[in-house]
Amino acid sequence: MVCRLRRSLYGLKQAPRAWFERFASVVTAAGFSPSAHDPALFVHTSPRGRTLLLLYVDDMIITGDDPEYIAFVKARLRDQFLINDLGPLRYFLGIEVSSTSDGFYISQEKYIQDLLARAALGDERTVETPMELNVKLQPTNGDPLPDPTRYRHLVGSLVYLAVTRPDMSYPVHILSQFVSAPTTVHYSHLLRVLRYLRGTITRRLFFPRSSSLQLQCYSDATWASDPSDLRSLSAYCVFIGGSLIAWKTKKQTAVSRSSVEAELRAMALLTAEVT
Repeated sequence: MVCRLRRSLYGLKQAPRAWFERFASVVTAAGFSPSAHDPALFVHTSPRGRTLLLLYVDDMIITGDDPEYIAFVKARLRDQFLINDLGPLRYFLGIEVSSTSDGFYISQEKYIQDLLARAALGDERTVETPMELNVKLQPTNGDPLPDPTRYRHLVGSLVYLAVTRPDMSYPVHILSQFVSAPTTVHYSHLLRVLRYLRGTITRRLFFPRSSSLQLQCYSDATWASDPSDLRSLSAYCVFIGGSLIAWKTKKQTAVSRSSVEAELRAMALLTAEVT
């Protein structure tokens, strides 16, 4: 006996692919085109402006310069799917968005609050910096944790927090190197990062409305900063006008024989990522 599945269901392996193909066909028929950089981003351009639609599973953001076309897209989606219009963007996938006359703020304050609640720190202390100056952690520092699950869970949560917190890029990069076998020393540095977040929970990224479109890029590098393999770290940030749009910290793939070589590798990383 063979059953023919006429409609994809949640829980089946092919359900996400079938759902995306169905959704993409609807928005493409409405005039959108998929982005060459992200298949979940759809773009529509007309003389009246540009409209963007970003999809994550079954949550989406629609924004643009053409309110009439946005209303048309919403109507088409209602004809094909059961949707809820939540109004102006305020919260999406743990990211909070607030709009003012000067621009937009994005943050993850509620996400940090939930993270601190799960961490259950035993005190109310805060610190000024996420990591101590010139700290060089090694896999052999301290005693192995009897259960590394908690360390892995908290570091994994910090990875997503780095979406809106550039100051988390470096400590997350360092702490993530020890998730396979964390020690008591690594865990103490993780607690320091959490105490830093407690004291800076209200920090936000600001995107001004009147910003220019001039692209500005900055890169930097350490030299032989990892004591275990003597490899350097590359880091960069990218601005459009006064808006910070991208940042990254990454260990270099080879040992640099001078600080100049390390800086050049950092610039090469930036060039590859931006272009």
